[in-house]
Amino acid sequence: MMGKGAKAGVVLLWACAFMAAVAGPVLAQNKELSDKSVSTLMRYAWGMVPEKFTTPTGKTIIVDKSKASEAIVPLDTAREVIRVARLSAYAQLCELPEEQRANFQTFMRREEAKSKWTDQQMLFINQLHLFTVMTLTGKVALIEKDGDKQVVVQESRPLKTESCTDTERKKVQEQVMTFVNSAPIPGAPAAAATAAPPSLPAKRAEPTPTSQKK
Repeated sequence: MMGKGAKAGVVLLWACAFMAAVAGPVLAQNKELSDKSVSTLMRYAWGMVPEKFTTPTGKTIIVDKSKASEAIVPLDTAREVIRVARLSAYAQLCELPEEQRANFQTFMRREEAKSKWTDQQMLFINQLHLFTVMTLTGKVALIEKDGDKQVVVQESRPLKTESCTDTERKKVQEQVMTFVNSAPIPGAPAAAATAAPPSLPAKRAEPTPTSQKK
């Protein structure tokens, strides 16, 4: 039987690999994630999606957690969400709140304007973006319980400290502006489900829905 120390080591190594997969230098935004890394983030983000969410406009979105296929989005779309979330995280670490907000809102409005996603899928996109940002800024921790890796959200934990040089800060600003100006957004407001990012629940969430376990 694996001892507690060994288990902790396994979790630490897994956490390092997990972070390395989604993190990267500010100036290396174009590095592509592997399908495995994208799928890992999708599984944990799905675990954080609430069964019921009320938007700022009062609309209630119900998510059937036993039917993940009806709420998650294709792998390529998820990869794009994570790419955008990386830039949002770098903007946050470089203390650029306006750029962070513009990056997120521009992406969500473009996805909503496609008129191809359900409310549940838009909520999943929102949560995947949020979970990726929180991972990169040190707001989530990985623990092992009964042999399973689980995610714990640490809302009160101080933001991950990381120096951001003037050159890096300028580069992030340029990348955000390039993204915001890269394509016009059809004249439609952001979807109700994405008007404001929902907060992740404080309790842990299982990485894989019960219906998907074999």
